[in-house]
Amino acid sequence: MTRLSIVIPVYNAEKTIESLCKTLFDLYGSRFELEIVLVNDNSRDSSHIICRRLHEAYPESLTYIRLARNFGEHCAVMAGLNHATGDYAVIMDDDFQNPPEEISRMVAEIEKGYDVVYTHYPVKKDNLFRNLGSTLNDKMANVILQKPADLYLSSFKIMNRFLLDEVVRYTGPDPYIDAIIFRATSNIGRVEVRHDKRRHGRSNYTIGKLISLWGNMVVSYSLIPLRLLGVAGLIMTIIGIYVGGTSLLDALLPSRQDPTEYETLIALTSFFRGFQLLAVSVVGEYVGRIYLALNCDPQFVIREKFSARKKVQIAAIHTGHNHDHDKQTGN
Repeated sequence: MTRLSIVIPVYNAEKTIESLCKTLFDLYGSRFELEIVLVNDNSRDSSHIICRRLHEAYPESLTYIRLARNFGEHCAVMAGLNHATGDYAVIMDDDFQNPPEEISRMVAEIEKGYDVVYTHYPVKKDNLFRNLGSTLNDKMANVILQKPADLYLSSFKIMNRFLLDEVVRYTGPDPYIDAIIFRATSNIGRVEVRHDKRRHGRSNYTIGKLISLWGNMVVSYSLIPLRLLGVAGLIMTIIGIYVGGTSLLDALLPSRQDPTEYETLIALTSFFRGFQLLAVSVVGEYVGRIYLALNCDPQFVIREKFSARKKVQIAAIHTGHNHDHDKQTGN
């Protein structure tokens, strides 16, 4: 029987996570050897209590991981993938916007031989702000990650064991899972699925989180900003040559009226100093991320782990500081 892991990052999902897990077990508990991995990204509500209750209800099939602080969705997913043991791993949200019924279609598609299958939606049920952010993120990924233009970067996706093992090999402090996938494979499928409205609450993505995500994509997984700075520097050099040539002509042709020395100095100084500050900030961002990587800044830190099935603790996580208390109750 195919072993299917479903990784769910949990954040303030007290009203949905229990119903979601029960639905998944009802739909797929007999069809697959099902494993659910819940990763609580330091929720502020009672999600921890509910996840503990779910582990006690399904001790052989559900692993619950509680992180020590809020690390963000991608880090939480990486924590879950590091503990997923299935032949395939599904990543889905905790709010029912990703319909559990569609997972069977995703499994059928990846069994055709793909390493990963992304979902896409005929109609998205997010608010205008979230849809706009998703569209901008998709367009940026076309350039920065060289993503195929017809591929939508949905968080609802499934990958095989080969790709999962490659993804968790990444140990950097700012994982962007889609970028890691594109580094590892081009054997990518897509399947159309339904997209539902959130049953409770609202999206946890703020403008600050979206900007941080975009910045992470641009700086951590591409040299394009540095190359753009090089192109800009070349253009500025050409402009400088043009300005110098114009000044020479003005000196040779007294009939031409030229700006005062003060105006010229202020304009050139402001332009070049502003550009220098921009260049330094971008280069500093790269250097800072190198520092974080060398400093072993963790992707995640596990406070507690309640494992399914296994008596022996899974080996220490590649990327996190393993401060978890592995409270194992399964057989």
